[in-house]
Amino acid sequence: MSKRKPSYDSNAVNSALIRRPIQRCAWLFLLPTFAAFCIGFIWPFLQGIYLSFCNFNTPRDAKWMGISNYVKVFKDAGFLNAFKNTAAFAVVSIILINVVAFAIAYALTQKMRGSNIFRTVFFMPNLIGGVVLGYIWSMIFDAILAKYNTYLTASATYGFWGLVILVAWQQIGYIMIIYIAGLQSVPEDMLEAARIDGATKWQTLTHVIIPNVMSSITICTFLTLTNSFKMFDQNMALTGGLPSVMAGGTKINMTELLALNIYSTYNINKNWHGVAQAKAVIFFILVAVLAIAQQSATRSKEVQQ
Repeated sequence: MSKRKPSYDSNAVNSALIRRPIQRCAWLFLLPTFAAFCIGFIWPFLQGIYLSFCNFNTPRDAKWMGISNYVKVFKDAGFLNAFKNTAAFAVVSIILINVVAFAIAYALTQKMRGSNIFRTVFFMPNLIGGVVLGYIWSMIFDAILAKYNTYLTASATYGFWGLVILVAWQQIGYIMIIYIAGLQSVPEDMLEAARIDGATKWQTLTHVIIPNVMSSITICTFLTLTNSFKMFDQNMALTGGLPSVMAGGTKINMTELLALNIYSTYNINKNWHGVAQAKAVIFFILVAVLAIAQQSATRSKEVQQ
């Protein structure tokens, strides 16, 4: 005798009698994740904001100082120079990385031979750590510049463009993969309609392809923007902020970006731990505001498929 499989009514499974006990116990499943989020992010974040108003060596000996730390931040010539460097670096790297990555992605989606091999080759630099890349490229640049009797950290211009080349070489492959995914999702019927209407490749690119990959452009612009402002390990390994100059009795590192400036402030001067924390809070607000503004600006141009 064959056993008959019991049949289940989907409506019974989805009934309120079954869902109600699950809904009542949902907090038990959410609690561990929520607790980890509070312990690992919310509490340190709030404590960091509090410490930015204090003078401290450790959080336990913090002494309230008011807004004096923030006043020192905006009077710090090194911080202002790091902000200018970071802004210039972000603009150049965002444009360079996204334009080159999109061009490579567009070329690799044109049914060319060996496209999978090229994708792998272009992506591989992203697998190497920033510190390792910094030291490797510093040797490469110094070997090239040695022919002209100079070196990478002898000039702020050399250091700035060296950092741009390093970051572009590392990140273009990763951004390229995102653009390839976006280009492959463009509806084929729209491309076919453009060809039938006699549109040139440039017209198809500007009026059909780019509007349909705006979601990918939004993601890639966000990633390159935040990565540019958070740049630390490559900056430390490649130039360490050098060369340095003295201005008004203050040492200014000419190729130092914001993240490295915060690190240097905290580790070099023990009396400025609170100032370094204030810089970190300002840094967070700056990156958050820019990221939100960029997201709203690019999302408004996305095409709903």
